[in-house]
Amino acid sequence: MPQILLIEDDQPLRDGLQLALEHQGHRVHAAESGHAGLTALRTTRTDLVVLDLMLPDTDGFEVCRRIRASWPVPVIMLTARGDDSDIVRGLDAGADDYVVKPVRGRVLDARIRAVLRGQDPSPATTATEIYEELTVDRSGLSITKNGRRVALTPLELRLLLHLSADPGHVFARQELLETVWGHDPSADVRLVDSGIARLRTKIEDDPASARYIQTARGFGYRFGPL
Repeated sequence: MPQILLIEDDQPLRDGLQLALEHQGHRVHAAESGHAGLTALRTTRTDLVVLDLMLPDTDGFEVCRRIRASWPVPVIMLTARGDDSDIVRGLDAGADDYVVKPVRGRVLDARIRAVLRGQDPSPATTATEIYEELTVDRSGLSITKNGRRVALTPLELRLLLHLSADPGHVFARQELLETVWGHDPSADVRLVDSGIARLRTKIEDDPASARYIQTARGFGYRFGPL
């Protein structure tokens, strides 16, 4: 049963989302501020964080950056309707996905399950693949570089497994939105760009000159060591 940390200062919304998510089978720990949320992360097992960007003590962007710096846990941000700048800032801060408020519990549950899908092995692929310093263990759901395990969020793992399943193939951003994030392909492709950027920081020696994940400008991304 997934353990969700919900960081939301609006008590009616927080209580409503907690009840809805628990009804969908999640365990939910609710925190009313960024400070309380970070404290909970230090003391409570957490599989995913749902984070409101507008918090009373520390803004959600800073909380997201702190989470990303210290814990390999996925983050879904809650943002105001139509606030494009918040979406961009949240993705830059390290969020894996976003949900626009007002949000229904079933919609948030679907996004949580989509982000956490990277924890489930693919029954069709069990090989261990070696790409120079990088080892992809599909059955063990682990990535190592130079013999050291790379800490990836479930979504980052799913993204890398998807790209490396067909080395050299260029995947369109819209295709990755649908297959990795579980979004409609008309959703915001910046989700893909920010996810690729975070993944590169973890597996590339120099993310600015990527060897493993290359950009096909104007189209998408391909995997394959140069």
